[in-house]
Amino acid sequence: MDDIAEQTTAETTARPTIRILPGRHKRVRGGHPWVYSNEIDMTRDAKALPPGTVVTMQCADGTPAGTAIFNPRPLISARMLSPDPAADIGAAWLAARIGRALALRDRLFDAPHYRLVHAEADGLPGLIVDRYGDVCVVQLNTAGMDRLADGIVDALRRTVSPAGIVLQRDGGARHLEGLEDCPVEIIGDVSAPAPLVENGIGFRADLAGGQKTGWFFDHRENRARAARLGRGGRVLDLYCYLGGFGVQAAAAGAASVLCVDRSQPALDLAAGTAEEAGLADRCTFEKAEAFAALEKMTSDGERFDLVVADPPAFVKSKKDLKPGARGYRKLARLAAGLVEPDGFLCIASCSHHVDAALFAEQVRRGLQDARRTGRILHADGAGPDHPVHPHLPESAYLKCLFLQLD
Repeated sequence: MDDIAEQTTAETTARPTIRILPGRHKRVRGGHPWVYSNEIDMTRDAKALPPGTVVTMQCADGTPAGTAIFNPRPLISARMLSPDPAADIGAAWLAARIGRALALRDRLFDAPHYRLVHAEADGLPGLIVDRYGDVCVVQLNTAGMDRLADGIVDALRRTVSPAGIVLQRDGGARHLEGLEDCPVEIIGDVSAPAPLVENGIGFRADLAGGQKTGWFFDHRENRARAARLGRGGRVLDLYCYLGGFGVQAAAAGAASVLCVDRSQPALDLAAGTAEEAGLADRCTFEKAEAFAALEKMTSDGERFDLVVADPPAFVKSKKDLKPGARGYRKLARLAAGLVEPDGFLCIASCSHHVDAALFAEQVRRGLQDARRTGRILHADGAGPDHPVHPHLPESAYLKCLFLQLD
């Protein structure tokens, strides 16, 4: 611990300075957490800095703008950590930030199953931490957070004292930073699969080999709302993954639930959850590609009182926007065609390139294609453990619409 403190103090003293171009400092001085490459004086020395270096940001007139992590490669070159230009970015500083995030989650939730750190909104850009009881799963999505990995582990031990920590170093966000994918690193004791509790139901997730961190805490409130709408009816859960929507609907009183996903390991975990909850007699799990399953059920004349369609991102980059938008329209058309009159459709998008207005328009067009009318009952996003930075409204990536169809 003393070695860490000495190292961070030395780094603060020798910290490089990155200068913002004349007239380009207003956004960051106003609280925006990013500085773009075209706003920075990209000198030869700046370009030579290792990706993820902690730097002091300085305005063109020499006044300080704060402390940031710097990577000369991507468009977002500097991510602000603190308005203090001399902030000592070590384990103690990280522990203070994580401790503040922990205090908020303790107010929001009774059990330690939630997103503990949500990147910029929690003052830790590029860092995601999901908490599964006494295990934390950490996504190191930027070069800066990758370089701070040891300090992050130490900070989690100080604040949360987890029995195990899973460090993930893969994904598209890291590729934008010029980082390569690396194998998962497991520190301490991590159950496989690991238990978690959501809305009173016990699930199990693969924290090392599952999707993202293993579970999607962002839909907690949406799953509870959908479960209420499914009571007494027949429910279809498309892209079900671990059965979050479907199993909770069964627990809330759905007469029957069909969960569809293309991952057999995920379906096996979901079926185990249903068995342990005493819901196996009402839950069926089918391995299939969602669009093919929808088309088959349409031709078979199937109908459901609630259809949930929560797909993975159809738009992973801006170049995918047009075909991805058409995908949401097609999904809405096929899903709506399976909804009983006066039944419900819950449809979601996690594509951050698709804003709420565009998503709603594609759903409207899909309903029109299906010759269905109805009403939007509720429009929501991610839960409060996924806060949005006030200067980054585009980071409100999750859209979820609840509709009743005529």
